[in-house]
Amino acid sequence: MDQITFSDLEYQHKKRKTRRERFLERMDALIPWPQLEKKIRRHYPKAGRGRHPYPLTVMLRIHCVQLFYNLSDPAMEDMLYEIDSVRRFVGLKITGPIPDESTILKFRHLLETHNLGMKLFAGINQHLAEQGLMLKEGTIVDASIISAPSSTKNQSRERDPEMHQAKKGNEWHFGMKLHIGVDEELGLTHSLVTTAANVSDITRAADLLHGQEQRVRGDAGYQGIEKRPEHEDREVEWHIAMRPGKRAKLKPRSRAAREERNKASVRAKGEHPFRYVKRVFHYAKVRYRGLHKNTQRMALLLGFTNLLIGDTYEFA
Repeated sequence: MDQITFSDLEYQHKKRKTRRERFLERMDALIPWPQLEKKIRRHYPKAGRGRHPYPLTVMLRIHCVQLFYNLSDPAMEDMLYEIDSVRRFVGLKITGPIPDESTILKFRHLLETHNLGMKLFAGINQHLAEQGLMLKEGTIVDASIISAPSSTKNQSRERDPEMHQAKKGNEWHFGMKLHIGVDEELGLTHSLVTTAANVSDITRAADLLHGQEQRVRGDAGYQGIEKRPEHEDREVEWHIAMRPGKRAKLKPRSRAAREERNKASVRAKGEHPFRYVKRVFHYAKVRYRGLHKNTQRMALLLGFTNLLIGDTYEFA
């Protein structure tokens, strides 16, 4: 039986929970831990002579916390030492061994090497589908730029070669682009693709459709999508927004103006996942070089986003 520490006694007599504690409790209840661990277990190192890896459950939970708060590996190690609620969430005690930053780094590299971020995203969506929270009648396609450091003051003396700059409005942005396909009813993301920022939204739309849609919705950046060869045999209703200049000429009370407002009200659900990624999980700027590492991270963040959005429907 583990000995109770002074820290445990103080925690038991706390009179209120912090926002961090409430958030961690919510995520603990929402994340389907057994399903996710099953996808990682075959790749996770087994205990051998002279080597005793931390339990998979502990390392997966540490990785999730690292993503919740967009922490570097050293900052994640510091948090494990400093914050009791985080140690409780991951299943560690201050009196026991704490994973160091290199151990945290190796686990992240394990997930990246085996493309496990995407597989965990698929596992979360399967979990939601089993609860009846993934519909297939309509898809909203959208994309957003995730900034990357444009400075060349680094070891290689150059920008990330997999990132590019693109003009949005009157401003130039350097980074990558996250393309997503979102269910039009619930706003849950069912597919994602990442590219350099200069890749046109419309060119990756086919990768975001699961093939069972009856309707596809998108902003003006997808104008002409129905004429592209990859969609020739696709029997769907296309609900694509007008170009801003053309829409500005519509009479406010006209039928066309009302239709555009209706399109925008439904299409707004496609923006919600970006808000979670950039504002809730603080990932408005990439942390790593290269698309692959950031894609694995984005996939798991969108999985967490689906759980949070699905929770609002489940308990509404």
